[in-house]
Amino acid sequence: MFIWLENTSVAFWVGTSLWAYPLLLSIHIVGLAIVVGIFSMRDLRLLGLFSALPIRVFSSLSTLAIAGFILNAISGFLLFTSQASVFVTSIPFLTKISCITVGMVLAYIIQKRLDDAVETQTKLFAMISFACWIAAIVAGRLIAYIF
Repeated sequence: MFIWLENTSVAFWVGTSLWAYPLLLSIHIVGLAIVVGIFSMRDLRLLGLFSALPIRVFSSLSTLAIAGFILNAISGFLLFTSQASVFVTSIPFLTKISCITVGMVLAYIIQKRLDDAVETQTKLFAMISFACWIAAIVAGRLIAYIF
């Protein structure tokens, strides 16, 4: 299935075009900045930093974070198509996807708790969430260097 995916016209375009891969990678980084920027700031605020920033601000930013995630999902999938059979066996890639999955689940859980008083469990979720986003970034960078 992954070899088939690599042989599609979209994957061929991504892999051989002079501009496709760099453009998609740039879009992916913009999406990353939006998602990780919002969620990391929210997590750090829940952990006690930036106390002057009202926590309710992050409720209104959830739509932007979702848009950033969609941007990342689309650009990431297109990038994946160009080397699907390599990425699917890459430990850094699988680590990145796992961290993103956990991070998004925690984002949903934390988002539901923003209107309530910040409990110890929410702070724990924020700490794990922050670690997941950092790990996803590091693993994403390692994809280029470790197969």
